[in-house]
Amino acid sequence: MSRKSAQLSLGFSCVGHTFSHLFAPIFYVVALSLETDLGLSHGQLISLIVVGNILFGVAAPVAGWLGDKWSATGMMVLYFFGTGIGMTMTGFSSEPLSIGAWLAVTGLFASIYHPVGIAWLVRNAEKTGTALGINGVFGGIGPGVAALVAGVLTDAFGWRSAFVVPGVLMLVTGAAFALLIGSGVIVESKEDLHKKPPASKRDMVRAFAVLAVTMLCTGLIYQAIQPALPKMFAVKLADWTGDGVFAVGALVAAIYFVAGGAQVVAGKLADHYPLKWVYLGAFVLQAPVLFLAAGLGGAGLLIVALVMVTANVGALPAENALVARYAPSQWRSLAFGLKFILAFGLSGLGAQLEAYLFDLTGGFHWLFSVLTAIALVAIVAILLLPNERKEAVQPAE
Repeated sequence: MSRKSAQLSLGFSCVGHTFSHLFAPIFYVVALSLETDLGLSHGQLISLIVVGNILFGVAAPVAGWLGDKWSATGMMVLYFFGTGIGMTMTGFSSEPLSIGAWLAVTGLFASIYHPVGIAWLVRNAEKTGTALGINGVFGGIGPGVAALVAGVLTDAFGWRSAFVVPGVLMLVTGAAFALLIGSGVIVESKEDLHKKPPASKRDMVRAFAVLAVTMLCTGLIYQAIQPALPKMFAVKLADWTGDGVFAVGALVAAIYFVAGGAQVVAGKLADHYPLKWVYLGAFVLQAPVLFLAAGLGGAGLLIVALVMVTANVGALPAENALVARYAPSQWRSLAFGLKFILAFGLSGLGAQLEAYLFDLTGGFHWLFSVLTAIALVAIVAILLLPNERKEAVQPAE
């Protein structure tokens, strides 16, 4: 593979990561307007995206298997076009059923990115942790971009534009990507740029047993926080945000922009220190701030929200590096696909958990109590990960 091809592959992988995190956060901000337009409660509206969220994870192993067996670049072309069409058609929908159906289509095609795009990134990376950290920035700012775009476009042109504009942009990106592949500028590679010694079968089994628990915990917290933040800011910071959705979207965007940027630091830590302890540190930081989140307002709420989101997404470079470390290279896309059954499939119920508990209680106390307990479960599980051999944690030469 040429250096230019590798660089373009990394670039499209990073841009694709941002796109993959747009559709759900856009909907959560748009939902603030749709409550009035469709006459539905907050919980009923959030339920419209649950199938899409579940497909985002559950379909990932099939996408990963196809990426391993057929073509990573071919699957990425499908990702850009399918997700772009799904988002565009969501914007043209009028009834709750059609909105939910097109969100499901969007989630189905968006499921391609994580198992295929991240495995493709690892294959082209010189330093895995750093590359995952940079890639994580693009994914981490996705919800921020989504919230800002949704707020600006909804207030200026109506909620439909918040889906149509990014959907069309994805289609244009997909066309450019397909053109570069067709012209031979981007060439697919089946081998890792830098190989590492394989893990033992015993450590592999033990690691994935533990990661099955911790990845579900990461995903549940992530998925529950996404719809909770806009609603919390709209309710608790009403004096700051007013009646529109722009101010809410801007605050949510600021949180995710800062948290996303922190993944560069998390990625470098993953290259220089044992992945187990970097991963553990992220959850140790999450637990207390999750506990504090429900009872705060004003500036205190913003600070706690920033720390809680930063710690949650900051776990991802180490988590993805652990999957890459313990998965056989020839099945890495499938391994990432299985991860995202947990991280975005089953954990898609985190959004439903937020919706149910808010409609039941009218607040956030019980939601964040449950999320704190989930973080504590992850802390205990991570302690059971195997200790890494020295060569597994050294930066690549």
